[in-house]
Amino acid sequence: MYSLTSNVNKVRQPWSTPPRWFSLRRLRKQLLHIDAAEASFTRRRFHARDDRTRRRLEEIGVTFLLGYDAAIEETNFSVLAQRLSLIDRELSGFAFEGAAMGLTLLDALTPWNKQRLLEFIHGAGARHVYMVHVGSGWAIARVPWLRLNLKNHLERLDPLLRWLALDGYGFHEGYFNWPQYVQEQQAPKHLSALGLRAFDQGLGRSLWFIEGADVDRIPLTIGKFPSYRRADLWSGIGLACAYAGSVSRNAIEVMQQAAGTYAPHLAQGAAFAAKCRQLAGNETEHTDLACHVFAGVSSTQAAAVTDEALKDLPDNGAYEVWRERIRTALSSKN
Repeated sequence: MYSLTSNVNKVRQPWSTPPRWFSLRRLRKQLLHIDAAEASFTRRRFHARDDRTRRRLEEIGVTFLLGYDAAIEETNFSVLAQRLSLIDRELSGFAFEGAAMGLTLLDALTPWNKQRLLEFIHGAGARHVYMVHVGSGWAIARVPWLRLNLKNHLERLDPLLRWLALDGYGFHEGYFNWPQYVQEQQAPKHLSALGLRAFDQGLGRSLWFIEGADVDRIPLTIGKFPSYRRADLWSGIGLACAYAGSVSRNAIEVMQQAAGTYAPHLAQGAAFAAKCRQLAGNETEHTDLACHVFAGVSSTQAAAVTDEALKDLPDNGAYEVWRERIRTALSSKN
């Protein structure tokens, strides 16, 4: 069976201590702070279906930034872990995702210490390893040299879950740059075909926020994309709906019907969400509900399907084989 592997010892540190001229505190203040207002629907110009849903989705964005701020402020991982532990259990995954973005940025900006993220993955962030990989992808969008050396950056991460970093990259671009990536349907030219599929799953997740979880608008938005991109966008919607929640059973059923032939991709996304929450120990009723509607199984059963699909994965294309196996397995149950 596939297992997560550590790459911590593979990372080289060019310098043991930073140069005297460098002030990490000054860099953090000038370059890394993100105002909490950036998570507001007003600032982002997102569609608000209703006030309750808007508040829920804004709360998720603010929680992400709480984790991000903690990571760029704390040099002691024990203190960082304590701060993250104070986050509401249901929302904690978003805080760990934000912390991963912060640590990845610090790794990219301080060549004398480039293993914060890997230490976090194999330490305090281990139970949130899926969300941590996603969070690391946000930094790809923010740091040009990570994109220029994308292969090297991804090779530092887990061989299978590194694709979730591209998912995070896609979410960031949708969330912060939706006019280009959603309205104009731009796609990063430096990504491979498989890389674009992972990117589009993240872009699909961002639609849950951009469209304010409006199940009438989301299918219309996805329908404007080229057909070859729609399946992965639907996968992202399934993941976001199951993980972030904020809609009723009726709305989830409407989404299931609207997906049509892409329903298996919704189910696969929901299964990813179920596994993320099961591993982190922060299962929720809305994740279970989405799994029942999208996949015809409980969240516990959906998570088990993702584990079973890990067996004997091939060396090449493992991530897409994993996703396809999950879709096939859940289609037989629904």
